[in-house]
Amino acid sequence: MAIGAFGAMEMGILVSASAGNEGPTKMTVTNVAPWMTTVGASTIDRRFRADLVLEDGRVINGASLYTGVPLPEKTYLPLVYGGNASRIVGGRRAGSFSAAICTAESLDEETVRGKIVVCDRGGNPRVAKGEVVKKAGGAGVVVANVPPIGEGLVADSHLIPGLAVTESARLTIREYINSSPNPRATMVFLGTEIGVKPAPVVASFSARGPSIESPYVLKPDVIAPGVNILAAWPDGVAPSELSSDSRRTEFNVASGTSMSCPHVSGVAALLKGAHADWSPAMIRSAMMTTAYSQDSEGKPLLDEKAYNVSTVWDIGAGHVDPEKAVDPGLVYDISPNNYANFLCASNFTRREIRQIARRPISCSKKQKPWDLNYPAISVEFEASAEKDLEIMVTRTVTHVSESAAIYGVTVSNPKGVTLTVNPAKMEFKSKGEKQSYSVRIKVDKLAVAPGNIVTEAGKIAWSDGRRQVVSPVVVMLKQGF
Repeated sequence: MAIGAFGAMEMGILVSASAGNEGPTKMTVTNVAPWMTTVGASTIDRRFRADLVLEDGRVINGASLYTGVPLPEKTYLPLVYGGNASRIVGGRRAGSFSAAICTAESLDEETVRGKIVVCDRGGNPRVAKGEVVKKAGGAGVVVANVPPIGEGLVADSHLIPGLAVTESARLTIREYINSSPNPRATMVFLGTEIGVKPAPVVASFSARGPSIESPYVLKPDVIAPGVNILAAWPDGVAPSELSSDSRRTEFNVASGTSMSCPHVSGVAALLKGAHADWSPAMIRSAMMTTAYSQDSEGKPLLDEKAYNVSTVWDIGAGHVDPEKAVDPGLVYDISPNNYANFLCASNFTRREIRQIARRPISCSKKQKPWDLNYPAISVEFEASAEKDLEIMVTRTVTHVSESAAIYGVTVSNPKGVTLTVNPAKMEFKSKGEKQSYSVRIKVDKLAVAPGNIVTEAGKIAWSDGRRQVVSPVVVMLKQGF
């Protein structure tokens, strides 16, 4: 994909790509070429609520798109954990792990008939677990998050009454099953809720940085809505995508970075329509430098895994903001030759560079990977307990507003790092004018445990009093074994 995207970039076409759905583990981000716009996923302020109500009165919030016949009203059904309901072979239960995740033919029909079955995530699609429970005669399914998925919830179109619950809820349910002589529960499907807080939140599944291939480029670039998104749906495919599902619909609710990526593609198209002369790099720059990192309550964006404050490896520059991106004030442009120089500086071989660029590239120009004119700055140091570390980075901005403007800089230093920007003020008299500034990054003496990496993040913000042009600054300190 990176090779095709390079050719598209040369033709003035912005390529946005999904960051991947392997989160929340770090270093899982994909599609990390710097000429691609890499998009992570966030929640929105809407959810499809469904509750699991335990007979002892506890209510466990979940999520579901189930719209079929509900469970009998005010009737509690037996509740069983799939791992305790494996098939009996030779008088003994076998395959408890397969039964715990409810894979095909793993459940004992006598044990699950007429019951609500709790299935752990993993091994097969979430909706397929309900299909397995249905075939075994179960009355309902609870799909429970397991580590490291955390607290993220995705709503699914289950074949039988079913809902998803969080990792912490799984522990509560398991404790109830193990401690009760006759565990029972029911499900209540409450439909759509609007105005959910906090929102947005980084989706638990959204792949995280840093990029293994190039730690000097911040990935993902931005995040966008990617959880429970209403989208058009092919009429030949069931909403569950299961062959046994005869339901058909023109629209479906889907989740993934494959949902957040089209949001950014749409924003990019709008920006190109408003600014036909902008390059792909300028469009991405506008989205990154105007992205926001606070939720609807004005608090830092949270990570759905455990509802801790998110990091730059979770959100990149932040959540895309289309209205602000249309008028960014300043942008960071990058030419095809700049990308080629980056490949040279990143120690790609000439053969590899030629495969990507589809032409011979001379690597005679000396450059560092962090010299790429990216809207974010990411550098890496070998940590030292004996001496301060220092590096100089240069960036060039292009004035894209019609009127003259004076921009002043504000710096938020990463912990243990001092950022010095020169000049501290830039004056632009005409549209298209370019100016450069340098950033001196000085790191205090710091001991890092062998094999560890410490990441500290700050930012540089240029403002003309009306616009904010914000660039994340990421400093990684590593120590080999």
